[in-house]
Amino acid sequence: MTEVPALSLSGVSKHYGPVRALSDVSLDVVGGRVHALLGENGAGKSTLMGIASGATRPDEGRITVAGEPVPVLTADQASRLGIAIVHQHPAVLADLTVAENIRLAVPAERMPAGDPKVWMVELLRSVGADLRLQDRVDDLGVAQKQLLELAKAIALEPKVLILDEPTAPLGPEQTAILFDQVRRATARGTAVVYITHRLAEVREIADEVTVLRDGRARGHANVADLTDDEMLRMIVGRELASTFPAKHPDPAGAKVALAVDGLSGAGFHDARLVARHGEIVGLAGIVGNGQSEFLRALAGLRPATGRIELDGERLSGRALVGATAYMPADRHTEGLLPAMSVRENAAVGALPSFARGGVVAVGRERAGVDAELAKLSVKTASPEANVMALSGGNQQKVVLARALLAAPRLLLADEPTQGVDVGARSEIYTIMRDVAASGVPVVVVSSDAKELEGLCDRVVVFSRGHVVAELTGDDVTEEKITGAVVNATTHRQETPTAKAAKATRLRDLAKGDYASSLVLALVILALGAYTFAHNVRFLAPFNVTSLLTLLTALAFISLGQTIAIMTGGIDLSVGPLAGLLVVIASFFVTDGRSPVMIALAFVIMLAVAVVSGLLNGLLVRFGGFTAVAATLTLYIGLQGISLLLRPFQGGFISASVTDVITATVGFVPIAFIVAVVVAVALELALRFTRWGHGLRAAGSDEGSARRLGLKVDRIHVLAYVGCAVLTFFGALLLMAQIGVGDPTQGVSYTLSGITAVVLGGASLAGGRGSFIGTLLGATLIQEVLNATTFLNLNQSWQYFFQGVLILIAAAIYTRVRRRTPALA
Repeated sequence: MTEVPALSLSGVSKHYGPVRALSDVSLDVVGGRVHALLGENGAGKSTLMGIASGATRPDEGRITVAGEPVPVLTADQASRLGIAIVHQHPAVLADLTVAENIRLAVPAERMPAGDPKVWMVELLRSVGADLRLQDRVDDLGVAQKQLLELAKAIALEPKVLILDEPTAPLGPEQTAILFDQVRRATARGTAVVYITHRLAEVREIADEVTVLRDGRARGHANVADLTDDEMLRMIVGRELASTFPAKHPDPAGAKVALAVDGLSGAGFHDARLVARHGEIVGLAGIVGNGQSEFLRALAGLRPATGRIELDGERLSGRALVGATAYMPADRHTEGLLPAMSVRENAAVGALPSFARGGVVAVGRERAGVDAELAKLSVKTASPEANVMALSGGNQQKVVLARALLAAPRLLLADEPTQGVDVGARSEIYTIMRDVAASGVPVVVVSSDAKELEGLCDRVVVFSRGHVVAELTGDDVTEEKITGAVVNATTHRQETPTAKAAKATRLRDLAKGDYASSLVLALVILALGAYTFAHNVRFLAPFNVTSLLTLLTALAFISLGQTIAIMTGGIDLSVGPLAGLLVVIASFFVTDGRSPVMIALAFVIMLAVAVVSGLLNGLLVRFGGFTAVAATLTLYIGLQGISLLLRPFQGGFISASVTDVITATVGFVPIAFIVAVVVAVALELALRFTRWGHGLRAAGSDEGSARRLGLKVDRIHVLAYVGCAVLTFFGALLLMAQIGVGDPTQGVSYTLSGITAVVLGGASLAGGRGSFIGTLLGATLIQEVLNATTFLNLNQSWQYFFQGVLILIAAAIYTRVRRRTPALA
């Protein structure tokens, strides 16, 4: 009896415009076996697995899970059916912590009983990830993000586990742990799909193999029935003469091109290196032992002490940056400009050479880029296509094209073939050898000892930040490189434990979401003390009540703005919306109206707010508008309606209603207490509920959020609705304050609300922020406005102080949270 496949794809096709990604591909994956999926970059492997995991919808074909057909497979449904995927580019959320990423990916019912933190730590250790749960993913290295992605998938104990290039950023020890996890999964009956470009891994871990080429299935067999050469021919469709080009014939007799002496910096110490003309020098070591940091220092991208000489000239700072071309390991984060075209990405480093009189000659630029892309055999529909539409290998070639177009004196490459297929890898090796032969020294970091053996003339081995061995000539072998790595006995120079722990705590605090709140609280207290010292009436009960009443209106509107900004959006219409709601109230919430009429008026006001938020959300998510364009359009529309309804002030609000809204406990308005409770409740929801994690996820990385099964469009639309509802509550306070229908009074709240959110530490790019910080930001703004009166300053000082506060907040935010490459 034939075993029912855990996952079956039959006759699957997918097109992106005129580009055919897949054509009539079928794949059966059986439980308890590892099915390797091979092919060059762009062959369709990731697209096929995107369909299998519900992230991509096929144009044609049938999907069956455990023998049951699935008409439409979504990411959320795939997760419920037991399909988990570890993406080549991890679907992790940079603005969330390690723990929050795990909570968002693992359903509550999958969490074991007891302390979830203990379980999470053990889960991370099981995949070789030495991470702290409170670490923000943005600060992790590429390998650490990959291990976190693996941990999330393992935690689900899936029926089908898809691994897309999982070892690309990993070292040998981490790869061994991964393979152990794969074997445990298959022992439990899990079906594993394993995508890789490394045939040695296929031999070690896979039972059967399917090869894709040009979007079609080109063959399927048991791994034991194929030789490596047969697999290679299936993958590339041709014979490969040799993976590696010939090495430099006599590197020892060549002139020294690069000399590094006593170079020390964060992650490495007293490093020395020599590279001769014609040489390719490799840097080996277990990932995280300082070789990548050393390479960045050579590129002038990290501070370091010591001597760097290029052709006898000592270089540092800008001169070093200008003389080198650096290819980062993480091409998506550092290597590519995702919103720009292939041509723009390739040319950006060489624009001065294409310019005449400071103006880029477009013809020269295109000719230069086209020639380089052709030389590198970059496969793209057009040089004007978005660079993210290319396969991983072709993206890497674009990064290499930019480096070569810059005509550097030194080429530095960190994991240059990471995630690149065997055909493209051979081409990259040949290009790097040609660069070295032209007289430009090449330094390469690689975690693949076999790659270093075949490519490099000299290999320098790092361990714990020190150079522990240097191999040349016939000693450059996989065996000796690996032996030097594992037999190293050096110790890293460490900061004293107590001092390091204190520095870590301070760094965590500075990078956390509450750093701004702490600073704001101190500034609020300092300003209050200073103002009181100059005028004791500042803390008089009447003034405190007035200040808190005014603050409450701004607080509600700012809290609403925080929800929108958390998704990466913004709502410019909140000010006019608040004004319109007050205008509506001026027709119905007046003396002589029945309680029913007044209640109906509030319902109408709330309905207008909800419709306004819904319209904003729909325009942004489905209307093709940017957040600024959509909400600015509504800003104009709402303000126009207000002026039509009330060209001049009119319609006095019932005093009995305003008395209820402005009621106090002692000298503290009840409404202010409610605002504080709402802010705390929203903050707790943001940190500890799936709603909060989803809100931050959608703003942090929409693509990753979708791959996790989150309904991103709904999150965005509801965020604008939530913003509008909180604006409604702010409008009630505004109505009670001014007591009359005035179409112009709400406009200023747009700028003030955004200012409060920025002061509170939120990122306008989305994913980061704090409702407590926003409340404190609003408090500081209102305190500044109030204090200028008691300090006898004119109104212009209010705007001056607000501007200064925004500049300071932006400067601190940028400085503290500037993205820096983490140790891998």
